[in-house]
Amino acid sequence: MELPKRFLVGRPLRSERLGDTLLPKTLALPVFCSDPLSSNAYATEEILLMLSLGGLTLLHLTPWIAAVVVALLIVVVASYRQTCYAYPNGGGAYAVSRANLGRNASLVAASALLVDYVLTVAVSVAAGVQNIVSAVPVLGPHAVLVSIVMIALLAVVNLRGVKESGTAFAIPTYGFIAVVLTMIVVGLVKILTGDAPRAESAPYGITQASHATGLVAVLIGMRAFASGCTALTGVEAVSNGVPNFRPPKSKNAAGTLAIMGSITVAMFAGITALAIVSHVHVADDPARLTGTPEGYEQRTVIAQVAGSVFGGYHSIGFFAVQAFTAAILILAANTAFNGFPILASLLGHDGFLPRQFSRRGDRLVFSNGIVILSALAGLLIWVFDASTTRLIQLYIIGVFVSFTLSQAGMVVHWTRLLHGDVLSPVRAHLSRSRAINALGAVFTAVVLVVVLITKFTHGAWIVVLAMPGLFLLMKGIRRHYDKVEVELRPRPGGTTLPPRVFAIVLVSKLHTPTLRALAYARATRPTTLTAVTVSTDIDASDALLQEWSERDIPVPLKVLHSPYRDVTGPVLDYVKNIRRTSPRDLVAVFIPEYVVGHWWEALLHNQSALRLKARLLFQPGVMVINVPWQLGSAEVLESRRVDTEAEHAPAERV
Repeated sequence: MELPKRFLVGRPLRSERLGDTLLPKTLALPVFCSDPLSSNAYATEEILLMLSLGGLTLLHLTPWIAAVVVALLIVVVASYRQTCYAYPNGGGAYAVSRANLGRNASLVAASALLVDYVLTVAVSVAAGVQNIVSAVPVLGPHAVLVSIVMIALLAVVNLRGVKESGTAFAIPTYGFIAVVLTMIVVGLVKILTGDAPRAESAPYGITQASHATGLVAVLIGMRAFASGCTALTGVEAVSNGVPNFRPPKSKNAAGTLAIMGSITVAMFAGITALAIVSHVHVADDPARLTGTPEGYEQRTVIAQVAGSVFGGYHSIGFFAVQAFTAAILILAANTAFNGFPILASLLGHDGFLPRQFSRRGDRLVFSNGIVILSALAGLLIWVFDASTTRLIQLYIIGVFVSFTLSQAGMVVHWTRLLHGDVLSPVRAHLSRSRAINALGAVFTAVVLVVVLITKFTHGAWIVVLAMPGLFLLMKGIRRHYDKVEVELRPRPGGTTLPPRVFAIVLVSKLHTPTLRALAYARATRPTTLTAVTVSTDIDASDALLQEWSERDIPVPLKVLHSPYRDVTGPVLDYVKNIRRTSPRDLVAVFIPEYVVGHWWEALLHNQSALRLKARLLFQPGVMVINVPWQLGSAEVLESRRVDTEAEHAPAERV
């Protein structure tokens, strides 16, 4: 297993090389911002799809809804820039809520973010594969498999290290930005010269799914706005990952956020404007499009815009937009691959997730978080059949829960500082920061209510249930760790020595591992020492006794008879009997076992020692001591490993 792992992940990095993995802004942008940048590929489409429920009647609301989304994005980006400066150790909404709103609020934010990160991977990959399927329809029936393969590839790239993943994803991210901005510029030039682009769906009508009057129209507009807010997903990832930036960390992180916000606003506004001018018509059910020719396949909004701007679906510009859109949508999941492990490591360090999440792997990334995220996202892809439409209904609720808690926490943070003794210029700066975060908190809270109302019955209830479930799970994990800490706390006066130690050496055959275990047990000088064997075959046990006597071994051999051929039960009963007779004494059980070098060799040998250890570990007052004996294959394997480490060590030290 070691060779494939090194081939996929690479050689381990020394801990002191953590500084070498820090990111400049040019690499941080594709690493932490690919999700909000990629959302431009479908945010406009989601607005149009929701408005199409009212037919063509409500499409005039598109620019107004887009304008509100842009305003909200600017407010959220400005708010999170304050978080980058205030909390340079990262953690985003979780760290802010923990410091200012208390433990429960921080766990709500954490559960919201963890759920959202999993959904980010699932939605991004499913959307990317949908674009691939549009170009290569033969892959349609295999969309789930292709999506899971893509998630696995993303996991491998991220397991190789943050810097490596940034380098790998830089070209698709910057390529997507370049082709989309080029498309927008070309489209605007055509509009100004009187040659406005016209989408292929412009002449088609849309049948109303419901009468767009009164309250229904308001609800459809709210639902369109909620769907358009997908443009904001991933914004918090930069504040989570501040420790991964090069110094000055906070300044570089805030700068990256500003760059990302500017590019996202430009692309979202441009795509929306071109979609309106070219009269793109889409529907959640293509059957509701009227006047379409037989066999018409509805293309994505960005595909229709690219086709109308670049002169058709066989132009180089169109294929460039489609290729980079598919790439960025899949790679957008990388935002979650960086945010989820960092957040999980903080939760693991605080005892709300298993401690393993807080440990860095061979490549100085939080490998356990990456693996778990991949598995959960793959499960979602499989359950929802890689359907972007179904998955996106679960989306953004977690985002706005964390947004709201983070901004509210920042308001408390600035208020606390303002209550201190600060100079007037500093006070003015703190007041301005508090006002920005207060505005962000109000905006995101209102949007959260809108999202809950409009998406709850369309699948969002799953997230509403998942978040409290994760919250309770994290509370339960912390209770377990607290309980264990209390039980393990040293008592006054220390631990008393046991009056006596009863040593037992388990014997199956009289071979070298057994003799070594006997020698080691004798060297520990226990109060009493007894060899124990379980007889499942009378002839074999008689032969063992005979050989024991002939070798004149100075340790008595006790035979435990087992009429039902069970080895574990008689040994446990024997140990329990000693404990009942002498409850204050210690029983030390020595288990000789030999170690093999290959996994298939282990399958060829009896696992009775493993079963015995598993049962004995639960017996109070019993110590289990393994006495290993390495067979030839194990020694060869260890020798190769040592030679490999020695070969790589000089290069690693450099």
